[in-house]
Amino acid sequence: MTDIGDLLKELRLLKRLTIRDAAQAANVSNAYLSQIETGKKGAPSAKHLRRLAEVYGVPARELFEIAGYLDEPEIHESEDDQINRAFDFVMADSRFAAGTRIKQGLTLDAKRYIVETYEKVTGARLLGLK
Repeated sequence: MTDIGDLLKELRLLKRLTIRDAAQAANVSNAYLSQIETGKKGAPSAKHLRRLAEVYGVPARELFEIAGYLDEPEIHESEDDQINRAFDFVMADSRFAAGTRIKQGLTLDAKRYIVETYEKVTGARLLGLK
């Protein structure tokens, strides 16, 4: 299972934000965010997780699950939905989307390939299909 601090740091780095920039955008202190990322503090409040999810462009529910706020995980999304969500995340990454011109009309297999390539290049894990 992923640690919430590690995940928040990974998401911040994917967005190429400094701790100060991310903290300011989420209206939390940079010292607090740093302590969460390094594991010196536990999971942030739901209010702070919502703000961080917005800054990082991820569903707040995913952060809530990893932080342990939800007793039951959400009914798992379909494989197609998961690929489309991951593809949208990749396209939102300015480092990657700049060289990508075709965004619509791609097959699901093409989207999966792009997401898997992104995962290999960045080390991020967007698909949990294994």
